[in-house]
Amino acid sequence: MADYTLSITTERPYEETVTAVREQLAEAGFGVLTEIDLRATLKAKLDVDAAPQVILGACRPQLAHQALAAEPSIAVLLPCNVVVRSEGVSTTVVEAFDPAMMTSFVDTPSETLRAVSDDARARLLSALAAVAAQEGQD
Repeated sequence: MADYTLSITTERPYEETVTAVREQLAEAGFGVLTEIDLRATLKAKLDVDAAPQVILGACRPQLAHQALAAEPSIAVLLPCNVVVRSEGVSTTVVEAFDPAMMTSFVDTPSETLRAVSDDARARLLSALAAVAAQEGQD
């Protein structure tokens, strides 16, 4: 795991994992605003074959609003990107940008921004843990 991501690896197929991630993000109060299919994009733009991988732009509007009110430039870090990447037939990696990193980009982060990043981080960790706990239950 990189220092700027929250990550799990699960022994389940990619498509199942994408579905589980979407469900658990919703349970944690996030909506998915954007979806980028990296495999399809790389194929279309570069004619390169790549493993299945999707970037889900997750957003909890209440947290986004609070973060923007505290630090308008934080918009460049929104939404929270969650990546689901196939690593074989039955292994999938799920990574999310760690919202705690938001405060490292601001000279003097406000208590509001710290609270938002803590809340978003806890919600994402909960969603990832739920995806990992579902392994083998489907």
